[in-house]
Amino acid sequence: MLFEKHFIQDGEYWFMPNFLSEDQVIQHESLLLNTIEWKQEEVYVFGKKYKEPRKTAWYGDEECIYSYAGKTNHPKPWTEALLQLKTNIEALIPGASFNSVLLNQYRDGNDKMGWHSDNEKELGKNPLIASLSLGATRFFDLKHKRLKSLKKRLELPAGSLLIMCGSTQENWLHQIPQQKTVKEPRINLTFRRVI
Repeated sequence: MLFEKHFIQDGEYWFMPNFLSEDQVIQHESLLLNTIEWKQEEVYVFGKKYKEPRKTAWYGDEECIYSYAGKTNHPKPWTEALLQLKTNIEALIPGASFNSVLLNQYRDGNDKMGWHSDNEKELGKNPLIASLSLGATRFFDLKHKRLKSLKKRLELPAGSLLIMCGSTQENWLHQIPQQKTVKEPRINLTFRRVI
């Protein structure tokens, strides 16, 4: 298995469309839907409180406390399935060592994630983020923070693995937009290292 490496202005991402087989996708999706402690939390955006337009869960090493959008996440202990996925992804990326994973469950195309960067201080400078997709294919949009004409749209199918690295988080925003025609759920796991 090899990554397609993409060098974009002020950033970099790697993509592997078939990290997991179709059978592995079905197995993991079912397991995660039924064993993860999913929550739909409230977050603060520009001083207002909203219910997140998706369900989330935070797992990892005990010390991996992670704050974003006005909430602090204390990790649940790793499950065997999450640890296995983490180990398999680390084996593909020289020097990678993840100690946490943020899971997002998009129940259908109405659920979304707005424009943001994974640039919280707990992630350090130029974090490596490994994003695994299960379930429905969804769009993944990128746009440069300063050069407004620089935009990119990817499709993330089930079983695909996207690695954001280099200075991508410093210079680019990303989102999962609404796609009202999508009726099936999607689970996304973003493995990261909290320091």
